[in-house]
Amino acid sequence: MIHLMNFLVYEIEGLHNSSEKGMIATFFSITGFLVIRWISSGHFPLSNLYESLIFLSWSLSIIHMIPYLGNHKNDFSAITAPSAIFTQGFATSGLSTEMHQPAILVPALQSQWLMMHVSMMLLSYAALLCGSLRKSFFFGDMEYLNEKGSRLDYWSYRVISLGFTFFTIGILSGAVWANEAWVSYWNWDPKETWAFLTWTIFAISLHTRTNPKLQDQGTNSAFVASIGFLLIWICYFGINLLGIGFHSYGSFQ
Repeated sequence: MIHLMNFLVYEIEGLHNSSEKGMIATFFSITGFLVIRWISSGHFPLSNLYESLIFLSWSLSIIHMIPYLGNHKNDFSAITAPSAIFTQGFATSGLSTEMHQPAILVPALQSQWLMMHVSMMLLSYAALLCGSLRKSFFFGDMEYLNEKGSRLDYWSYRVISLGFTFFTIGILSGAVWANEAWVSYWNWDPKETWAFLTWTIFAISLHTRTNPKLQDQGTNSAFVASIGFLLIWICYFGINLLGIGFHSYGSFQ
């Protein structure tokens, strides 16, 4: 709340420092929670929607703190801090209490690929959401972008590139895992289909941003990234709402 108030009104040094200390405390608190849940449950805590939301909040807090490790100005703090808070709040207050309890993994999830695949996907979600949302702020306002936001456009591109790399690794590791569990690398499951569409959209966004032959690179890239932002939420939440397909483990049920 301190961070959001500081962002909406104007930057006050004391409030800014307090909000950053709060985010550091948040990161270590979520880290401790995940470690304790890992030990108590006997498996990496990524088996249902509740645990994946906690991990997503943890990923957002990592992205928030990375610029400070390199002594850079955090241009994503207005997105990462509220996103981490709201994600954490929804996970703890918006889901049923039964989902909060650790459970024994179903046979299909009892694999060494669980940590690799799901963690890469959630890290990519966090990076792509932050990068595409920040880039969308400048869509259609290239005059402002040229004057003040070129640095933000550059960092948005870097964050989306990082998220795209994680997303690619997540899809590839998921294909290997699918072959072990379902004897097929790709089944065109709803989750897989939307993941492929999301990957394609962000590939187009990156290509648009780096292709010098295209006019209005920044505007076109921001437009495509905005579409990608919506597709991520469909891929992550929309399919879980339906609770269908091979990936129904992460549903609201």
